[in-house]
Amino acid sequence: MNILEQIQSGFTIFDGGCGTILQAAGLAPGELPERWNISHSDVIRKMHFDYLLAGAHILKTNTFGASLNKFSEEELKQIIAAAIGNARAAIKAAEEKRSPDGTEADFSHVAKDHFVALDIGPLGKLLKPLGDLDFEDAYRLFLRTVEIGTEAGADLVLIETMNDIYEAKAAILAAKESGLPVFLTTAYDESEKLLTGADPRTVVAVAEGLGVDAVGVNCSLGPDQMMGIVETLCTYASVPVIVNPNAGLPRTENGKTVYDVKPADFRASMEKIAALGARILGGCCGTTPAHIAAMREGVEKLTPLPLSEKPHTLITSYTHAVEFGHKPILIGERINPTGKKRFKEALREHDIDYILQQGLLQQDQNADVLDVNVGLPEIDECGMMEEVVQELQAVCDLPLQIDTTNPEAMERALRRYNGKPMINSVNGKEEVMREVFPLAKKYGGLVVALTIDEDGIPPKAEGRLAIAEKIYRKAAEYGIKKKDIIIDPLAMSISAEADSAIETLKALSLIRDRLGGLSSLGVSNISFGLPKREIVNATFFSLAMENGLSAAIMNPGSGEMMKAYYAFCALKALDENCVSYIAFTETAASETVSAAKDSSAAAAAATSSAAMYESIKDPSLQPLAEAIVKGLKDRAGSISEGMLKEGRPALELIDGALIPALDIVGKGFEEKRFFLPQLLMSAESAGAAFENIRKQSRESGKKQEIKGRMILATVKGDIHDIGKNIVKLLLENYGFEVIDLGKDVPPEKILETAKAEHIRLVGLSALMTTTVPAMEETIKLLNAELPECKTVVGGAVMTPEYADMIHADRYCKDAMETVRFAEEFFKEG
Repeated sequence: MNILEQIQSGFTIFDGGCGTILQAAGLAPGELPERWNISHSDVIRKMHFDYLLAGAHILKTNTFGASLNKFSEEELKQIIAAAIGNARAAIKAAEEKRSPDGTEADFSHVAKDHFVALDIGPLGKLLKPLGDLDFEDAYRLFLRTVEIGTEAGADLVLIETMNDIYEAKAAILAAKESGLPVFLTTAYDESEKLLTGADPRTVVAVAEGLGVDAVGVNCSLGPDQMMGIVETLCTYASVPVIVNPNAGLPRTENGKTVYDVKPADFRASMEKIAALGARILGGCCGTTPAHIAAMREGVEKLTPLPLSEKPHTLITSYTHAVEFGHKPILIGERINPTGKKRFKEALREHDIDYILQQGLLQQDQNADVLDVNVGLPEIDECGMMEEVVQELQAVCDLPLQIDTTNPEAMERALRRYNGKPMINSVNGKEEVMREVFPLAKKYGGLVVALTIDEDGIPPKAEGRLAIAEKIYRKAAEYGIKKKDIIIDPLAMSISAEADSAIETLKALSLIRDRLGGLSSLGVSNISFGLPKREIVNATFFSLAMENGLSAAIMNPGSGEMMKAYYAFCALKALDENCVSYIAFTETAASETVSAAKDSSAAAAAATSSAAMYESIKDPSLQPLAEAIVKGLKDRAGSISEGMLKEGRPALELIDGALIPALDIVGKGFEEKRFFLPQLLMSAESAGAAFENIRKQSRESGKKQEIKGRMILATVKGDIHDIGKNIVKLLLENYGFEVIDLGKDVPPEKILETAKAEHIRLVGLSALMTTTVPAMEETIKLLNAELPECKTVVGGAVMTPEYADMIHADRYCKDAMETVRFAEEFFKEG
């Protein structure tokens, strides 16, 4: 029986934690646990063996941090081979009913079938544009680990504890190259979001689009705190759901990390999780063979809920999903050169800022999705498409529709896309389906399917329906589900064909009623060649929605179109209490849009903008503040440079625009309205303005005011510096000088630097359970040798209680809280 057959047969049991067990066996603070596969193989084998006695089907290899950014090629091979060998040796011993150390053992709960999962954790770096690690470099690092693990005999690949869906994508693509089953589990915070903002529904959509065999959650939280996450996963996931919680919250006892959920309590919680629909169950930090045995005993009396194909059609950005099939989805059409002279100029002149502004404007105008088409014969469409997709995603969190007929441009954009996009488009031509469907299968996406084939566009609705059915059949041959196809029955101008609208509307209703499918249209095509096109467009849009239109490619800046949309949603009970309609009428009023066709939407956007930027007292500084809030780095640099050349005082820019703009984003981040990507891109944009100010200060000989100086470091043994780097970026933008000691920093170096630089505040970060003792050791050394120096700590495994136990002076849950604390600390001092 293979692992996928085992999962189909019933509950499948993962093993539990590793780090706390190795600590108990003597793993020193800062020591790399992966090396114990070779130096302490007896301990690793005994750990695996004990989990098998507890009833585990799947053993995770001790390779969480095993990659080329941590070990040499030769050592990496040795570590992974030894890790898989240790798991195999434990399995053999259990199957032969003999204990590795010769002691007596109870073999009554050993499972019939066992599997070795190559365990892959995060690389510890943010990917571009948020960090400095390129997507392809991350992919190559993961790929080498996967290749070695596959050669060494792993049965499946487990990608776990991912807190960035983009990094998870790189890992999944690498793992899929092995041909082995691929499982993904991600780590959420208490707000049920990943570090970079994705919620469970988004993770499911992206992971299933990329073809994982199971998806779930692990680490960071105890089982009770995971209930809401698990419920969402089970609602949306068609693949089996994995749940590997921590044993509650960590604390230290005698220099060791311990957890507060006992085996009996763990069992009770995991029984509830199993009842929600999770099928693959195990543990993470703090769980032991006793936890797994108790859990197994509890769930073996239950019957797992049947696996089923969920009906949800989802696309995503890196933060959120958009679901089709409930109310019509608005796809902004303005990032497209067709009929747009200024946009064509922007493409020819490589004016990325203009393109980004078009995207942000449509976001302000309440588009749900942005269409991205950059096809001009005289430019490099492949390079431009890849660049625009990445730049747009850096400043805008709407999902994108990749709109191109060039297969190379499509693949380059799909590979770099952060989320699950729309793919525009395929059609009924065999050649086109052969080109597009393999890309959709590999990268995931909602495929727009045009009802055109080798014979052209059928004049009648029934003919278009036949092409739609052919596309569905062909997509299924590639393993693409019907829910990931959206049919475009094509709207052609009534000025050329009088019954065009009638046939298109009929096709929409047939797609909905006969095929049970989704539909999309480029609405404005219906009025091509006519005067006052908005009148026709808006009326046709209303008729199309009534006939089942699922999504419209349209101009969200069109007042008439938006009036039709909000009125339709209110009339069809798709707008609870008419909230959206009322909000629209309050901002746009009943203004008639004529030649100034963007006016009503612009008025709405302006009202919203005024509320957001009320802290900017000088209107002339608002463009700079807006550039920073929206993460437009080049624009922020250009505006600030121009203002400084005009003689505007640097302090005026800092106090009037830069700090207020950062505060706007910071407050939004704290209130969960903005997420880490927006926070970082805003900080980068402010950094561009600050650099111009620093340059002017150097040239004039003036010194910039520094609010305070502090050290940041990731503790010994921990190579994950994402959190530290985020804190550093924000602190520097708020006027603090940061001495960054990097990652894997020994306590002695931190103390030595603090003494030499007369530092009064040290920030320490740790991601892994096994490295928290090194944090405690560092704090102990600082308190003994430099008691006037205070410590602030953070990281995925930290809690306020944990920070108190290791005698840190302050725990901060995120970068903004650290900034607030630093301001308070240095102000008082």
